[in-house]
Amino acid sequence: MEKKDTYIKGRGAQINPANRFDNYVYDQNPVDWEQEETANINTSYIEVYPKTILNKVKSPDIPTEYSMNPYQGCEHGCIYCYARNSHNYWGYSAGLDFETKILVKKSAPKLLEDKLKSPKWKAAPISMSGNTDCYQPIEGKLEITRSLLKVFWKYRHPVSIITKNSLILRDLDLLKQLAAHNLVHVAISITTLKEDLRQFLEPRTATIANRLKTVKTLADAGIPVMVMMAPLIPGLNDQEILKLCKTVADLGAHHVGYTIVRLEGDIATIFEDWLRKTMPDRADKVLNMIKSCHNGELNGRQYGKRMTGTGNIANIIKEQFRIAHQLYLKDRTRPAYNLDLHQDFKTPQLKLF
Repeated sequence: MEKKDTYIKGRGAQINPANRFDNYVYDQNPVDWEQEETANINTSYIEVYPKTILNKVKSPDIPTEYSMNPYQGCEHGCIYCYARNSHNYWGYSAGLDFETKILVKKSAPKLLEDKLKSPKWKAAPISMSGNTDCYQPIEGKLEITRSLLKVFWKYRHPVSIITKNSLILRDLDLLKQLAAHNLVHVAISITTLKEDLRQFLEPRTATIANRLKTVKTLADAGIPVMVMMAPLIPGLNDQEILKLCKTVADLGAHHVGYTIVRLEGDIATIFEDWLRKTMPDRADKVLNMIKSCHNGELNGRQYGKRMTGTGNIANIIKEQFRIAHQLYLKDRTRPAYNLDLHQDFKTPQLKLF
């Protein structure tokens, strides 16, 4: 892969588009990091103090009722990440800011416990990493996610996790406890089997070898684990579908899901800039193939179709996954969540009567 000499190694975005919520913007053109007089690409961690930690998921395309994110922004730096645009709400750019200015919610475990022990709360699956990865690098030091898992276990409450980081294996003890009572599902995100492509797409994530090892370790430990090949980027990783599905099926994954990349708002600018700097020879082809999956646009907006796309390329991708599941994942299932335990552990004193 060809790249410019000025490419920031170890980062995804190479630019900072203007925040769309800024009252005064003097130049709408994205700022290239090398043009800044005091360019700073180190990561900073900023503690924030939210009043609540759970988000009600209203999108019909997302199969969960609630999500939570102990961190905002993500140092993994995945260039295609749909969460980038959310950084504007915090006053930052969706570009390099998203992966260098990480907001930390140290109060998350207490907020979660307050919610789970509320008399009004009814057990419902909660997804960690609905927006940004709960096992991004700083978690190794702060252990907020581990503390959250302890709360889920304390109240015997169901939780799902999606991550690109093998750091999840640090918490294997808690995951085993939760899995023994059907209280946890895990999804490992693997977009490619090619390590060189991974380094460009997802510069600070776990290596592909470590992610495959994570799938096997979780499966061998009896923890329901699936793989998300998300996003599928036509022209970059769509030719790997069958091979990737077979590989993770052999390691014990019970399912492989996917989404087709959607480049909404600033993400389109950030992604195209990255693509033309890293793979200029195929940039136009990839962008046109993405557009073919979303009615001529880089972003799909229609519920029910935006995640998997429409058109010939989207249909070919869908058919490959159908074949892959028939060949490698047939009759595999995951256990349903146990929603009955939580009430007893929320109000254990009632057992005395």
